[in-house]
Amino acid sequence: MRDKKLLRIALRYRAIYLDIDPKEIDLETKPTPAVLAFVARLRENGFSVNEDLLHALCMVSATELADITAVIDDVMGVKLNWATLVKGWNVPTGETRADHLITFFANLIGGAKVGLEGCTLPCGCFIPEGTFPLERYTGCPFCGTPFTTANFVYKGQASKLKELRLFTEEDLKQVYQSLLASPTPLDATQKDSFEKLIDIYGLPDNVEISMKETAMLAVKHLVANGQQAQAQALLKTPTDILRYLWYEKTGYVQIIEPRTLIAQARRFYFDMFGPLDESKYIFGPLDQSEYAGKEMKKKLKLKYDRKHCQCVASWINNLALSPQQATENMNAKRGMWVRMIRALRLGEYSRRKGYEHLADILDAFYRQEQPTWLGILQQARNNRDTQTVLQMLKQRPGLFARSLFATMLRFGCEETMEAFEQVTDQMPPRLLLSLGNAAEKYFDPDATRTVHPITGYTISISKNKLLSLYSPADLRAMVARVKQCYILSLKHSFAAQATKARTIYIAPSLFDIPISVGDRSATIQDTSCALMGTRFPVEGDAVRLFLQWGKGLHAQPLDMDISCHIAFENGKTEDCAYYRLKATGAKHGGDIRAIPEMVGTAEYIELSLPELAEAGAKYVTFTANAYSCGALSPNLVVGWMDSAYPMKVSEKTGVAYDPSCVQHMVRISESNLSRGLVFGVLDVDEREITWLEMPFCFQNIQGCDFTAVNALLQRLRNKLSIGQLLEIKAEAQHLSLAPSPDEADEAYTYEWALNPAEVSALLNM
Repeated sequence: MRDKKLLRIALRYRAIYLDIDPKEIDLETKPTPAVLAFVARLRENGFSVNEDLLHALCMVSATELADITAVIDDVMGVKLNWATLVKGWNVPTGETRADHLITFFANLIGGAKVGLEGCTLPCGCFIPEGTFPLERYTGCPFCGTPFTTANFVYKGQASKLKELRLFTEEDLKQVYQSLLASPTPLDATQKDSFEKLIDIYGLPDNVEISMKETAMLAVKHLVANGQQAQAQALLKTPTDILRYLWYEKTGYVQIIEPRTLIAQARRFYFDMFGPLDESKYIFGPLDQSEYAGKEMKKKLKLKYDRKHCQCVASWINNLALSPQQATENMNAKRGMWVRMIRALRLGEYSRRKGYEHLADILDAFYRQEQPTWLGILQQARNNRDTQTVLQMLKQRPGLFARSLFATMLRFGCEETMEAFEQVTDQMPPRLLLSLGNAAEKYFDPDATRTVHPITGYTISISKNKLLSLYSPADLRAMVARVKQCYILSLKHSFAAQATKARTIYIAPSLFDIPISVGDRSATIQDTSCALMGTRFPVEGDAVRLFLQWGKGLHAQPLDMDISCHIAFENGKTEDCAYYRLKATGAKHGGDIRAIPEMVGTAEYIELSLPELAEAGAKYVTFTANAYSCGALSPNLVVGWMDSAYPMKVSEKTGVAYDPSCVQHMVRISESNLSRGLVFGVLDVDEREITWLEMPFCFQNIQGCDFTAVNALLQRLRNKLSIGQLLEIKAEAQHLSLAPSPDEADEAYTYEWALNPAEVSALLNM
C-alpha cells in the first residue's frame, strides 16, 4: 500500500518510484524480458522511459513490475467502462428533436398498450417505429440509460509518448519538503499528495510551514495521531484554531461561513425543467433547494465531546497573544466564534484553575471595550486623513498590498506608492507578483474583471467608480508604477540570494506557462501537474474530448455532460452538447443519463480542426456539467486526446478512449463545490489548447459566462511566465544563458516545472 501511494505521487511528476539505491544502478545491464514487456505496456498507455529508469527497472522483480502496471492502468482508467450511447458515433445517427417529441407523447399515451408499432426497451421506454435507429445505440436513446458496457480500450495509437524518469525515496522526500515550504496555497493535486506523504513520513521536528492552509493539513495529521500538544506550535492565533475546527467540520481548509455553504447547497439542486434563476424553479414539487439547505444546516450543527473541548480550551489558553490581540483577531469571524464558544463549553473551562488566560480572552471578547485596528483605519478613511491611513497600512503590509489599488485611486498614486515601497521588503514576492499581474486589468476602465470565490463559481465584477476621475494617461502611469515596483523588488530579492552559479538554462516551453499565484484548483491531476494557463500544441487534425464518471458507484440515474462552445470570426456561436449532437466541426457521442454498476460510463466530443478552420472558427471552449442535482461527481475524469494519426471509434460499443493519446486529464476532487467546469480553450488558428479551470454554477453550457472565460484566458496570458521570472533572476544574479541543460550550472526544464511547489519556491525569498 505504501509503495502504491508513492508510485501514484511519482506519476504526477512523470516519474516511476522504485525502492532502490540509485548508486547501485548498472548502466551496462541489458533489459530482461520482463522489463521489455513492462516497457511495451507503458507504450500502450502513452509512456516511454529514459535510460536511467530503463536500467533501474532491471533491479526490481517481475512481480513489482506487474504491480506498477496495475497502478498505471488504474490511474489511466483502462479497466473502466468507456462505451458510449451510440455505436460508431463518428457517423451521426440523424436523430432529431422530433424523434424525442414523438417518443415522449407515445410513452405518455401508453405506447404498445394502445396499439402503436414500435419496441419496448429494458428500461421501460417505448420507441415508436420510424423514430430512432435502434440498431445504432447501445442503450435507450430516449432516457439515456446504457445497456452495454465495454471491457476494452484502444491502446498505442499515440504519435508522441510522455517520457518517464526515475524517482527514489530521496526524490519523494524532496517533493514533500517543497510542499511543506510552499509559499502559495496547495492546489487539490498537491494537497492530495501532501496528505499521502505526511501519513508515510510524518511531520519533521521544528518545521516551519508558511501557508496556513498547509498547516491545517499538518494539524489534522497530528490530532489524528494523538499529538494535540505538538499541534499547538502550528496554531498561533484564534483564527488558526477556528480554521482547523471548520476544516474538521466541512473538509474545506478555507473558512467558508455557514450561510454561504447553506446558500450553495440550495443553488445546486435543480429540477429537470431548469431554473428561473440560481435558486427558484419552474415546477415547485421537484424543487429540492429548501430541503438541501435544511440538510446542510443540520450537517453544520456543532457538537463536541469533552476531550475535544478540553483540547481547544488548552490551545486558546496557551496562545502567546494578549487578550486584546486575540479579541481583535476573533472579531473578523465574531458570529462563528460565538457559536464555537458555546459548543466547546469554553465558558465552563475558563472558570477552571490554570485557564486564566482563556478567561481573560473571553472577557475581552464579550466586553468589546477596545477599539479595533480596522475600525480606526476605517474612521481615518472616512475623515480623508491620508497620513494616518498610510501610516496604519504600513503596520500591516499584507493588508496594504491587498488594498493598494483602491488606496492609489483614493489618496493619489505617488504618495501611496512612496509609503508602499517602504514596506515591500516585508512582503513575500508572490504578493508583489500578484499585484503586477492584476494591475493592468484593474486600471483598465473597459476590461472585464473576474473573481473566483472559493464557493465554486466565477463571476464578473464591476470596475472601481474612482477610475472615472483619472485620464487614460494617469491610469497607464499607475500600471507602470506598480510594475516597476514589483520588478525592482524581485530583482533585489534575487540579487540578495547567494549563488555560485554562473550559467542558467531556461527551457523555451517555460515561457508559455504562467506563474501560479492566486489560482486555486479543485481538480487532481494524476498524470502530470500542469499549471493553469499551460498551452498544449495540437499535433493532429482532431481533438477528442472525454468525460468518464460513476467509478465505484452503484447503478443509478446520474447525469453528467460534456459540451463545447464554438465561437466564429463573424460573431456567430454554436454549441455541441446533449441537445445538439452535431455542430460545425464537432460530433457528440450521445447523452447518457444513468450509470451502470461500479464501472461508470463515458461521453465524447470530437473536434475536426480542418472543418473548424474552414468555417472560420476562432475558439472552442470545453466544459463539463452536472445536469443531475448537486455538484460534479467526485472522481469524474475529464480531459482531451490528440494524435497525429487517426484515432479509432468502435462500431460495436462506441469506445473511443486510448490512454496513449491522452494529452491532459484531471479528476474532480471531493472538495469540489462547482456545478460546471470550463477546462480548456482551443485556439483554432494557433492549433493549441490552453488548460484552465473556471468553475460555474449552471447545469449546462448555456449558463456559462463566456465573457468571464475570455477575461480569465486573457488574465492568464498577461501573467508573468515562469520563463520571464527566470530571466529576471538571471539578470539580477548576472547569470549567462546556456544553450542546453548539460552546459548550465542551474537548469530549469519542463520536468522541473511539473512540481508547482518547486516553481513557487522561486518566490519564497
